[in-house]
Amino acid sequence: MPVFNAHIPANRFSPQQKRALADALNQSLVQGLGIPEGDRFIVISEHGEDELFLDPTFMGMQRTSDAMIITVLLGAHRPLDDKRAVSAAINRLVVEALGVSPDDIFIALVPVPNESFSFGRGELQLAEGSPRW
Repeated sequence: MPVFNAHIPANRFSPQQKRALADALNQSLVQGLGIPEGDRFIVISEHGEDELFLDPTFMGMQRTSDAMIITVLLGAHRPLDDKRAVSAAINRLVVEALGVSPDDIFIALVPVPNESFSFGRGELQLAEGSPRW
């Protein structure tokens, strides 16, 4: 049920690289949280240089022109260990997929109550119970 939004620099990555980014984000859930591969909800948005601003050195990073922001809507029931695991998996897999620096990947995990997700039909499929994974 996590939902990704990857904000990337415009015209930097090819269609194949964007597909590889989406695959890496999906695999971060599979490897980091044991979520089924079919739980794949990913939006990739490109932003021009006047639309995406990441400080190049904040928190001791050395960000390049490849820097991106990845937000993840994640079930609020997830403990800190799960958040660490998925953040590490996102960073590792995106670095492998795109060849970018680990410093270029800013991740924001946004907790959302499970009853706030609808997978379709306007139904809140998890309102009455926890996910199986």
